[in-house]
Amino acid sequence: MRVHLINPNHLSYGVGVITPRWLYVLAAATPRAFGDAIVVDESLEPMDPESIRPGDLVGIGIHTGNALRGYEVGRMARERGAHVVFGGIHASLYPEEAYELGGAHAVVRGDGDVVWSTVAADCANGGPQRLYEGGRIEGDEFLPARWDLLPPNRYMWASVQTVRGCPKHCSFCSVWRTDGQKPRQRLSDVVIREIVELRRMGFRFIALADDNFYPVTLRDLELAQRRSDPGRFNELKAVRDERFELMARLAELPEDMVFFTQITMEAAEDLEFLDAMRKANIKGALVGVESVTPEGLKAVFKDFNLSGESLVGRLKTFREHGVHVLGSFIFGLPTDRPDTFEATVALAEKAGLTFAQFVMLTPFPGTIDFAKWEEAMADDPTRIDGIPLTRHWLIPQHLRPKMFMPHPVMSADEIRSRTQEVWDRFYALPAIWHRSRMLVSLRGRLAFMLISKLYRQMYANTGIATDSARVNRSAMWARWIARPCRRLFQAPPMPDLAIPETRIRLQDRAPAA
Repeated sequence: MRVHLINPNHLSYGVGVITPRWLYVLAAATPRAFGDAIVVDESLEPMDPESIRPGDLVGIGIHTGNALRGYEVGRMARERGAHVVFGGIHASLYPEEAYELGGAHAVVRGDGDVVWSTVAADCANGGPQRLYEGGRIEGDEFLPARWDLLPPNRYMWASVQTVRGCPKHCSFCSVWRTDGQKPRQRLSDVVIREIVELRRMGFRFIALADDNFYPVTLRDLELAQRRSDPGRFNELKAVRDERFELMARLAELPEDMVFFTQITMEAAEDLEFLDAMRKANIKGALVGVESVTPEGLKAVFKDFNLSGESLVGRLKTFREHGVHVLGSFIFGLPTDRPDTFEATVALAEKAGLTFAQFVMLTPFPGTIDFAKWEEAMADDPTRIDGIPLTRHWLIPQHLRPKMFMPHPVMSADEIRSRTQEVWDRFYALPAIWHRSRMLVSLRGRLAFMLISKLYRQMYANTGIATDSARVNRSAMWARWIARPCRRLFQAPPMPDLAIPETRIRLQDRAPAA
């Protein structure tokens, strides 16, 4: 029995931006008795059906955006006589859908690190169970990835996970429901060991692929102290201290390394944390800004963010401490108005964001927004290609709407076109060139422009355009730009790089609160 692990994608670019970590984690979880897993990332190349033989095990991981393609792959694999097993966030939420539409023999719900070896053994010994509960494993059970199985010269960034779970409860996000609100954190030893392995291979750009790299805020510590709850305070402080331990050890790695992560806006209040990020070469972070108005932030349960001039100041704080921000904004909130689009892009420019993404509000399963929308649509007969709108991920890509939730003052097409205009303005060549002033060399500035254009093609045109010809044209441009872009991220391997020891001890740090 051979084991195939497949990351579905309806578009292939030849080169990937960030390694899909789950593929290589499950490859590590695959018992060696079955040989090395065959790893297929369709964002590089489509899978080859001829590679699947009767009796093989095919594991397919899906989120809502690639579920439809995943089901196509699953049916194809089942027709070829393979054992088909689905996992990932979407399969955890809708296991019956994977059975009915994806040809699944089994579904894994929750984390797959530990349970996957049981799945493989069952498939080899007669067949899998119908459902496996992976649960939420603790940080010390997270598996390091089998990076030795990476195809050479195909990815710009590697990825390492340091923590799962997010204590927030944003209405548009399912992470806190699927991964939990309790941070499950890996110790710095295993994280550093994995990063060193990647640098030995030649990766110097690494994404810390966490739900929230800043899981404990100063406010959290303050509230725990105020409640006279020493147990809770010590628990939070231990999580925070381990973050600082990790960053101190990242700072010991070669100076040419660059890390990127995802973080909440509250980190801008924690200057000690930002300084530690800078020393650790965490030079960029995706920050969920979402909305520039107080009403919009309240609508998505994110009123811990600021708005207006206070927001500009908060975002500039990241930059002042050496952390470049990829700001994420949502359009289509019920509080949005036509002038919201201009206000948003103006604020992004004024705040000096290095990158920005502008997405349209989509009700994703597992979120508060989706539950409300699904209930409101209970009596709505709207169907596209026979598919109810509340199952929008099953609608064929070329027919799928870009907006699903009705807006009080704007049409779906107006929101889409205005969103496209914002992308066009923020990523216009003069605007990119202006932002590139942060780089000293001409080569660096030209590289920044190339990367900015690639980002726009991959994440704007292919996701917003309704014209399939424009989508295909954008995908083609992305493929052409991606190859020279990847070379910008290459570095000579460092096979003899040693695993660093930390320079500080946690007890030497002053208390945070």
